[in-house]
Amino acid sequence: MKNLKLLIVFSLVSFLSFSQNKKYVAMMKKNIAFLDSAKTETNYLAAAMNFVKMAGTEKKEWLPNYYAGMAYVLIAFEKEGEEIDKWADKAEQCINRADSLSKDNAEILVLKAMCSSSRIMVDPMARGFMFGKEAYDYSQKAMALEPTNPRPYANKGQGTFYMPEAFGGGGAKARPYIEKAIERYKTYKPQSELHPNWGEKMCKDLLKKCDE
Repeated sequence: MKNLKLLIVFSLVSFLSFSQNKKYVAMMKKNIAFLDSAKTETNYLAAAMNFVKMAGTEKKEWLPNYYAGMAYVLIAFEKEGEEIDKWADKAEQCINRADSLSKDNAEILVLKAMCSSSRIMVDPMARGFMFGKEAYDYSQKAMALEPTNPRPYANKGQGTFYMPEAFGGGGAKARPYIEKAIERYKTYKPQSELHPNWGEKMCKDLLKKCDE
């Protein structure tokens, strides 16, 4: 009888855990799709709040904080002047929480590089070296940690493309990174349907611009 009770309890716990996991996956897929289709600041902010809410309930999962950070970074890139820092700060808080849950993660390092890059635009002349080096270091570490991942190269290529030629940027310098990213997209498989899978179209569009 005791063993039967234990079996019932174990089965119930397993069922509840499975149900909760299915709900988490379904909500994440819905929110990721919403973020992927976002085109306005209002959309990005709504996506960020969705993921922040999920991060509050799924405290052991790094992905909700990752996507919240991504949404805030995308808002930061749309801003000008000191307003950029406001959103980069919000992104950094989420990114740091994701990092605390998943150390030495190439995807999170790419997001850190993006956040640093956004801060440059507050004052490119004054901030270019410090935050540019920060972004570069994060990108290099991501490449070293996961050489087959296309996103470190995609982000590096995008950053280089939009950097003034006087500072080592432009299409010619960006092309090698973009080509490496595109090559890796052909074979790279995300760990799950919830893991980051962005950047391929961006790279193909950038490659066309390099030829213009």
